[in-house]
Amino acid sequence: MMGPHFKNATAQMEPKIRFAKLNTEIAQKTAAQFGIRSIPTVAIFRNGREVARQAGAMDARTLTNWIQSQL
Repeated sequence: MMGPHFKNATAQMEPKIRFAKLNTEIAQKTAAQFGIRSIPTVAIFRNGREVARQAGAMDARTLTNWIQSQL
């Protein structure tokens, strides 16, 4: 599961980077609006626009490295 890795990355990078989770079973319309087709999917938004997306589980190090590479 990616949950613990997501939490670890959040602890390392907030408040510079804001993290949010979306429960796609509850927020199905939002998931459809953003074209989320696989779980987990991580998307980076800057100024309200999606600038990067990665599908598939990542450990905390991979996640933070990927986010930093997109900044």
